Amino acid sequence: MSDTFVDKTSSTTTHSWVEDIGQRALRSPAGLRARLRFANTALAAAVTVPRSLRTEVRARTAEQLWQCGVRQLPLIAVLGLVLGLLIVGQAVALLRQVSAQHYIGMLMVTVVMRELGPLLTAFLLAARAGTAMVVELGALRVTGKVERAEKVGVRAMRELVVPRLKALAVATQCLTVYLIFIALATGYVVAFLQGVPLRPGLYCRQLADALHWLDFVLVGLKAALFGAVVAIVCCYHGLERLLKIEEFSQATTRAVVESLACCLVIDAIFLAAYLVR
Repeated sequence: MSDTFVDKTSSTTTHSWVEDIGQRALRSPAGLRARLRFANTALAAAVTVPRSLRTEVRARTAEQLWQCGVRQLPLIAVLGLVLGLLIVGQAVALLRQVSAQHYIGMLMVTVVMRELGPLLTAFLLAARAGTAMVVELGALRVTGKVERAEKVGVRAMRELVVPRLKALAVATQCLTVYLIFIALATGYVVAFLQGVPLRPGLYCRQLADALHWLDFVLVGLKAALFGAVVAIVCCYHGLERLLKIEEFSQATTRAVVESLACCLVIDAIFLAAYLVR
């Protein structure tokens, strides 16, 4: 009797697990189309804001900039210090051991400016500002003040999603520059304390020689895309469906994971562009 009971239980568990995977696989194309439609509507609403709403949208965007940008400055500063101490300083010390100090500038530009700076900034904003967006919009869904994502009108999109989209795109750009500057400065201080014979003028010259004008364009564009994607994904999950109290944590986790996955895909595309160049 007990063996039969165990077999039936394990069979039911396996069946439920397989059925769950199958349902997710069937829902994934529809979910992707829903996300793309939501992104298209949000971008269209951001581009075409009527004059009667521009003042309100600017005010909401400024409020979101304070939440997503200014309030994140201390954490970004700490992240820049850690990046400079653990990665930049160690890399400079290793280059010194193999007598390759002339590659310091190239290493800083490639690792810190092109890759880690925008990615780490986007990851932090997804974990902080992105989760706040999911909770705020989810609370509006619970109170019945807004419809689900597929039924959000253009006016509601301009009032709720567009300010967050613009604010997070601008905040990611600015905070990326802030993080890169702190990381590069901290890296030089660490290298100086380790006895690396590198003057500030020579360090800045190496950075300038390794930089190309296209780097500024691509890094700025990448950071803006990261912020826009994080905002769209998090807003979609906040408005996707009516959430129960215990489901908010799951919704925020899904939003952050999807945001990071999208950022990594975009980063891979930019990496291909760097290699082609």
